[in-house]
Amino acid sequence: MAKSKHFYIRKAHRYLGLILGIQFLLWAIGGLYFSWSNIDEIHGDFQKKQAPLLASDIKLVSPSVVMDTIKKVHKVDSLVTIQLIEILGKPYYQVRCMSGQHDMSTHTEHMDMMNHLANAETGELRGPLTKEEAIKVAAARFNGMPELKSVEYITAVNKHHEYRENPLPAYAVTFNHPTNTTTVYVSSELGTVQKFRNNKWRIFDFLYMMHTMDYQSRDDFNNLLIRIFSVFGIITILSGFILFVVSSKWFRKKRNSATGLTA
Repeated sequence: MAKSKHFYIRKAHRYLGLILGIQFLLWAIGGLYFSWSNIDEIHGDFQKKQAPLLASDIKLVSPSVVMDTIKKVHKVDSLVTIQLIEILGKPYYQVRCMSGQHDMSTHTEHMDMMNHLANAETGELRGPLTKEEAIKVAAARFNGMPELKSVEYITAVNKHHEYRENPLPAYAVTFNHPTNTTTVYVSSELGTVQKFRNNKWRIFDFLYMMHTMDYQSRDDFNNLLIRIFSVFGIITILSGFILFVVSSKWFRKKRNSATGLTA
């Protein structure tokens, strides 16, 4: 006996529902966590101190003096940003600029980002932060009296690392704290804190990856997998509507009337 179209619709609906149900469950769990969590706690804002302000009467050299000093040592093609910052109580110019390098093998020009720190009172260039300085910078921005747990110098991260797409190299300064272990990332070349990461953020990041279904970089909401599941979701919903209609008494009566059968 040939199987009806309804049989295949039910079968497709059942298996699509099973596959999509797992993902819908993950979406629901992620949605619950996102909606019930305080985003300020996830960002670690409650653990951050405001960056110290500089006195208004400090004597500063012109940024052009710093640029002239940099140009004596490095080739500079363009200036990206120059910013006055504070590092451990002293004013510094944080300079980001681009330098072009010609690749003889491919005959192409590569633009590289260069970061420099210069004493804003003297114009003298200084090197990247040391490990000890990075610890002090991280502790100065941390609210409370943190206990140092570990320090790691990182020069490269993968797409799943919690410090992905942020300035490198950097020091990962990890503290023991009642609110769970927190890592403060300090850029050695920029001289400033870049990110706070805690356990709540790590849970958020994992659930966000499951939410976006981006298992490569975690942040792409336009990836192929989520598009496929979106189409499957529409098919599952439509098949459910079809099954609802064909299973209704009204439809059965109409079909039986058309075929001359009694209900």
